[in-house]
Order: sequence, then C-alpha cells, then structure tokens
Amino acid sequence: MSVTQTFEQLKIDPKILRALTDLGYERPSPIQSQSIPILVEGRDLLAQAQTGTGKTAAFALPILGHLSLQKSQPQALVLVPTRELALQVAEAFQSYAKHLGGFHILPIYGGQDYQIQLKGLKRGSHVIVGTPGRVMDHLRRGTLKTEAIKTVILDEADEMLRMGFIEDVEWILEKIQHEHQTALFSATIPDTIRKVAKQFLKNPAKVHIEPKTTTVNAIEQYYMLVEKKNKLEALTRFFEIEEIEAAIIFTGTKTFSVEVAEKLAARGYAAAALNGDMSQNLREQVMAKLKRGDLDMIVATEVAARGLDVDRISHVINFDIPQAAESYIHRIGRTGRAGRKGKALLLVTPREQRMLQEIENAVHHQIKALKPPSTNQVQTKRSEKFKANVIHILQSKNIDFYRGVVEKMVTESDYSALDIAAAIACLAHKDNELSMQEYGEVSFEPKNKSSPRKPHRGTRHFSRFSSEAPQKKGRKKRPNNVNPAVEHRRPPRRKK
Repeated sequence: MSVTQTFEQLKIDPKILRALTDLGYERPSPIQSQSIPILVEGRDLLAQAQTGTGKTAAFALPILGHLSLQKSQPQALVLVPTRELALQVAEAFQSYAKHLGGFHILPIYGGQDYQIQLKGLKRGSHVIVGTPGRVMDHLRRGTLKTEAIKTVILDEADEMLRMGFIEDVEWILEKIQHEHQTALFSATIPDTIRKVAKQFLKNPAKVHIEPKTTTVNAIEQYYMLVEKKNKLEALTRFFEIEEIEAAIIFTGTKTFSVEVAEKLAARGYAAAALNGDMSQNLREQVMAKLKRGDLDMIVATEVAARGLDVDRISHVINFDIPQAAESYIHRIGRTGRAGRKGKALLLVTPREQRMLQEIENAVHHQIKALKPPSTNQVQTKRSEKFKANVIHILQSKNIDFYRGVVEKMVTESDYSALDIAAAIACLAHKDNELSMQEYGEVSFEPKNKSSPRKPHRGTRHFSRFSSEAPQKKGRKKRPNNVNPAVEHRRPPRRKK
C-alpha cells in the first residue's frame, strides 16, 4: 500500500490541519496514512501496530472530522487499559481540536472522584476516553448514554487482554446495539483478540505495520526526568560536564527550535536553529558551519534533520519527546555513525513517562536514568578544565613576560603571588564563573512524582500485586497497596 506523503492528502478538516501544523506534525506516519482513509470512509478497522507509532492521531483525526459539535452527547468512545493512557489520549484529542470551538472530551477512569466525572457527563462531552471498569460503572448507572455514539475505539487491545479486561470490553460492546463504526488497535493479535474482532467488527479493513526492531548498539542512551521549566537548565549543565564535539537537539515545533537555539546562544554556546521555515540557502549555510566546526549545536525539527549526515555529531538530544518510537530511532541515528560511539539524551517530564516506556519497548532496550548534574558537579568540572588549561600553557608557552608582570605587582602591592593569580583567574572567567555562586542550587526533583515505571516489555518482573501480573479469576477484593493508576480485573460475571 502506498504511503500518503502529507496530511492534506488525507482530506483532513483545515482547522485540524492548523493544529497539526502548530504541533509540528509535517508528515503522517505509516499507521496514520493507512488507517485514516479507512476510518474516514466509516469502515471498521483491525490495525496491528506497535505502541509509539502514532496510533492516537490515526483514530483521533477521523473522529474529530466526523463530530457534530452542536450535539452535546458522546459520539465516540475510546477504551484504553490504564488511566495514564486515558489522560494521554484525552490531551492528544484536545491538542488536535484546539481550533474547533466548543469541543469537549472527558476522560473517565478508576481512582478519580465520581462527582467530577458525573459533572462532565452532565455538561456534555463529544468524546469519552475511559478504562473498561469505570465505563462499565457509568453504563450500569445510566450516566453514560450511548445512543449517539458513532465510533468505538479499542486502543491497546492486547494490553487490556493481558490485564484481564477483555470480558469487560465485550460487555461494553454488547451494550452498544445500534449501527456504529468499531476500530481495534493492538500490538499483537492473539486468538482472543481475533475472536473479539470477528464478533464485533463487520468486514473490517486490515492494516499491519511491521514493528521496528532496530537497535543502535553504538549509541549510549540516557534520559533525565525533569519538569518542563527546568529542561534548559538541566541540558546546559549536562553540556558542562560532557565532552561534546557536536550535537543535534530535537524540538517538536519550528518556533521552539528557534527559541531554544537563541537561549543556548545567549548562554555562550555556538548554536543555531534548523527548520522548515528557513530557506534552502540558509539551511545549507547552517549545515556547512556545523561540518567545519563553526557551530557546535543545531536545534532542529525532525523533518529538517532528515538525511543529515555529519560525522562529528557526538550527541543527539531529544529536548521534546518524540510522539512515535519510530521517530526516536530516526533521531538518535544521527550519531554513532561510521563505527564511532555516540550518546543520546532524552528529556522527559513526569507526564511523559508512558511514552518513554513505549520507546523502550520499540527499541528493546532499557534507557538509563541520568540525574541532572548538581552545582557541585558543574563547579568541579569547570575547575578541572581550568587547571588543565593552565598546565597546558605552562608546558607549551613562553610566559616570561607575564611572570615579570606578576613579580612587579607583588613588589608594588601587599598582595601575594597567589592572590594575584586568583584575581587573574577570576578576570579570565568573568563571563563563566567557576564557582557558580550567581546560580545557586536548582531543584530538579519533579513536584508530582509518578508511580515507578514498569520494565519495558520483554522484562518479566512481577511483584505480588504488580499491575503487570496475571490476575486470578474470582479475586473479589483489590489489596489496599495496589497502585490505583491501573484498574485490576473484576470478578467474572455470573451467567443468568
């Protein structure tokens, strides 16, 4: 099947296209280019694709294009396995619909106060994103109406199966009796998922995106968990303690690439932006400067950096986390070339930890955690560099003239040679204090800590009450120490 090159070719609403442009989306991913036309036609869909391939946009954009915003009833229901994913999907819908006036979406999941959800349902929401257990509760209460629902999405169906929710999903689907569109997205299609698809999907179109198994062994991969407001500070401290020849820093939007480049330049780094808004001539000038060493850093959007091949790039920085694991693989592939070692750093906010896990699943690699360097670490590194430079000058330069100047200053003042040497060092570093006294200590500890990340798929590590552990049938009570972020399987329904 041919891959669509632009979102315009997918006949997406112009207002939604504006939002995609604002978000820095320039070309649809394979799952988007193949799924969107099918869903726009109103057909059912069975899609097999890994997490991190851009599935959310694949179903969200067609749903938004079909909504009647004048109606305040739910017109689409998206079922997801966890509350983290419910929030993530809801935020994605909201960002795609930023230019659609009057759009409302409501995430409903276990662990949240019912009153908040009841108010949202009463007010009226066009799209409901929910975990199976809480959706069942609202259907039983009659607080979630289904008569206007035109589309049902099962996202990460195999994950819902693994967590024991598949019977709940079937119960929910049985409650929506009228004609509607159903799409099922899953990384794998085991027999149980195939059975659900056969029962609830009508003559579905099938899409299969081959998983990316690429691993880049020559690249050391790290991530830093930081609040969004502290990203620049964490990054510049990382640059202080790392030996960097040249770096590419990826941002999500063209505008932000310019902003980050300007802030890095203001801190003394040889940095420039590289994005699609620049003329071809200007982009070529930036690339030429990077290759010959006049620039040490470029801040780029992903599309602008495609095909970029510069041997001296030692580091790739993901300032903004990519929206698809495939993009992460493409980005970090800019380093570690020609048999050389490279490093990749990913700046992750607490709310983006799920995307980090999806990237790990895709690359089959546990990305190492790295703490932002402390003030003491940066100060120590600066001191070491200064001492190394001084020793280099002592060993390689004729300093007789300067020695005479210092001797004269000692005889003409009450200061020692040590005092004068310290003053000269301070003068030499007036724009980059070794002591960092003017900065003080910055707390990089996230204010709202998320629950610990699960091991990436393939790492079997289950605690007694782990949300990943297979749940026994008939368990009636959830232990108090279970993480409420993940709904646990309900007891099987009794047959009447």
